[in-house]
Amino acid sequence: MTAAPASPDSTMEAIGEAVTKGRAGDIASARQKLLNLWAVLGVTGDPLHRCSLAHYLADFYEDPAQALAWDVRALDAADAVTEQRVQKHHASLHIAGFYPSLHLNLADNYRRLGSFEAATEHITAAKAQAPNLPEDPYGDLLRGAIQEVAEAIAGRDRARRASAPGSPA
Repeated sequence: MTAAPASPDSTMEAIGEAVTKGRAGDIASARQKLLNLWAVLGVTGDPLHRCSLAHYLADFYEDPAQALAWDVRALDAADAVTEQRVQKHHASLHIAGFYPSLHLNLADNYRRLGSFEAATEHITAAKAQAPNLPEDPYGDLLRGAIQEVAEAIAGRDRARRASAPGSPA
């Protein structure tokens, strides 16, 4: 999520604060804060909140099986997010733009687990959704990661990517 939201959203702010903390190196604290927020949201909470939280929380797990569980939750929640809800959060966002990253993460987790058929299905979906990415550094980053994961899948490489979210710098 970029720039200022259309209206204040304390849950998205709390998610953002936790993510910032995790990216600064305090992964355990960030993960616990996100898990606490999830406990409040539950599986029936606002789909945008659930999608965002689960998507970011997955990055704070080294174990691809644990990350996969959160990435599946993120994709499921995205399917329930309306364009109107995304626009209410921020006018520059579109739900279609979420899918390349969501499918990329699923493909990468399945690949790391050695489930190359499932990984191929999701990297194919990520490629199909890539035209929905913005033409900016973020979009370029994701397009590059999609290509990198596709190559790793083709090579049956299960190693963690150095460029993956949550990887040590």
